[in-house]
Amino acid sequence: MSFRMTRRDLVFGSAMAYLGTGLTPSSTEATEPEDPTVGRALVFEDRFETLDWSIWNAGPKPTASDTGFYGRSAFARSVGEEGVNPYSIVDDSDATGGKALQISATFVGRAMDVPSYYGNVHPEFQWISGNIQTARRDGTIITGWRRGYLEARMLFPKHPLTWPAFWLMNGRSILQPQTSIEIDVVEHKGWELTTYGTYLHEWGQPGEHHEGTGVQTPLDVTQAYHRYGVLITDTDCTPYFERRPVIDTKTGMPAKWTITRSAEMNENKDVFWPLLTLALRTDVPFPQPLRGEDASTHMRVDYFQVYA
Repeated sequence: MSFRMTRRDLVFGSAMAYLGTGLTPSSTEATEPEDPTVGRALVFEDRFETLDWSIWNAGPKPTASDTGFYGRSAFARSVGEEGVNPYSIVDDSDATGGKALQISATFVGRAMDVPSYYGNVHPEFQWISGNIQTARRDGTIITGWRRGYLEARMLFPKHPLTWPAFWLMNGRSILQPQTSIEIDVVEHKGWELTTYGTYLHEWGQPGEHHEGTGVQTPLDVTQAYHRYGVLITDTDCTPYFERRPVIDTKTGMPAKWTITRSAEMNENKDVFWPLLTLALRTDVPFPQPLRGEDASTHMRVDYFQVYA
């Protein structure tokens, strides 16, 4: 969705928080354990030893409001597009089980024929990349959760265009976009090595609502895996980095953002479903020339877990 990036960058693009050790400031009284998995049971885990298409669905984001594409690349279906399949399981000694999901972005550089993709004939947009989620365009939620701690351990690429993300949407958002709740656990720009963004968006009227902050990490997130998570309760959400609560720059306190549509979710028995995405940004110049080493790039996911 092109408006996602524009709106977000206008409001939150310059926000940045320094995590330091990631500890909650001593002047606050923590209401949750520092580690959000404490006292919760692991209720779902995918270590990506294989890519199970009975759990995951690949391609554009499921929505009735637009094509589901955004950015400079076409999100491929599970079989790939234009002879390029961006989804693979690779051996990785740094991954928990020795294997990881790799989602790639590849420059095709010629006219494409990806269904409903706006960039088929635009040279800068002739990329194939990947997006997987546990929902379908007809509104089916394959797997979802109303509350709990959701986490992905991920390794991001260093690249002049990449825009990888781990994010969540609510089920009703697919067929009723005016009810959308979007939690961006992590969004990373491939050229910002120690910075990422995390956001809550409640799109549509009445009651559109946005929160967000930048996060400055103590390490280069393109050089190693890190854990990105969010704790969702009955009424709010808190993003985490390496199982430490993220500090909101506006308050200097751990981020704790009210989900104003929580009661609506409960009434409709709605749930959140996850997306793992490698997109390409449109708000930066296209590299001239595009270096050979930048014509293909990769994001890796070690695992996705849910604790409740």
